[in-house]
Amino acid sequence: MTSGLFARDRHGDADAEPGLVDFAVNVRGGPPPFVADALAGRIGDLATYPSADDERRAVDTIAAAHGRAYDEVLLLSGAAEGFELLPRLEPRHAALIQPSFTEPEIALRAAGVPITDVILSDPWELDSAAVPEDADLVVLGNPTNPTSVLHPASAIERLRRPGRLVVVDEAFADITLDPRTGHPEPESVAHRSRPDLIVIRSVTKTFGLAGLRAGYLLATPEVIGRVTVGRRPWPLGTLALTALTECVGPTGRDHAHREAGRIAEDRAEMVAMLSAAGIEVCGEPRASFVLIRLPQALRLKQRLREKGFAVRSAANFVGLDDDHVRLAVRDVDRTRTLVDTITAIREEIAGCPQPSQR
Repeated sequence: MTSGLFARDRHGDADAEPGLVDFAVNVRGGPPPFVADALAGRIGDLATYPSADDERRAVDTIAAAHGRAYDEVLLLSGAAEGFELLPRLEPRHAALIQPSFTEPEIALRAAGVPITDVILSDPWELDSAAVPEDADLVVLGNPTNPTSVLHPASAIERLRRPGRLVVVDEAFADITLDPRTGHPEPESVAHRSRPDLIVIRSVTKTFGLAGLRAGYLLATPEVIGRVTVGRRPWPLGTLALTALTECVGPTGRDHAHREAGRIAEDRAEMVAMLSAAGIEVCGEPRASFVLIRLPQALRLKQRLREKGFAVRSAANFVGLDDDHVRLAVRDVDRTRTLVDTITAIREEIAGCPQPSQR
């Protein structure tokens, strides 16, 4: 799995050191008041085990939000748990659409599942013909981390084959918008009940709850039955159940839609500033992060750290290299300061080339 910046299990939180302006982690800045109040109101209940009523409320809320049946919802201790459960499906050959989030690979390799990396090229258009026909498990992100590409739902449908399961990581789907209509989640397949389709989602990104671990999986009862054999009791705590109910309920969906609008505006400003500074923006970003390509990016990342900024190297993603950097979308003022700092550092580097190594 290699080490350091190239390790598969390295995530942006490793870069977000205290005191740095954080462009490394794709999490919004803390829970909104209605979520924080709901969580605070349950502190007194933590002496008791999570209740069946809390679980039912969370499942009912999620099922209603996506038009799914109650038994098509599985609550997760964070979306990452969903990837940990995939080996229980006993796939013979998994295909991972790359570049993408590294946790599915880690979980499947640990279980000894043979893997084919289906590496897409910028702008990372999904090509079903590139997936091996004998792959009985295909995993992709939509929108994909770290490229920020949003695949059409029709392209995801074309991945389906008899005897194959398609897993879609929609951890960032709730902050996507149709650029023409403004409608939320234009390419989500969470509402599509298919015997061969699994959707994994999280509420921790958009609602600033990464420290809580809360997500869910949508699939047929048969698939859910297979991945939950032997699962531990009380897999989610009371606060996680409460968060799911609040975040996926009507108030939470309204909040996510508003947040998606703000992100779209800030992202457009970020892309414009980066482009004006001569910094290459990769693909067409549609999520809460932007992928850029910079020569000597690792050197620049270290200099940014010294100047008080945390950014995420994309060197450990399959299909990318150490010239790629992922930037979380932030407000215009912080973005302007970052871009100005990058420009100044690039001028410094150009005037003082790195010593040659012998």
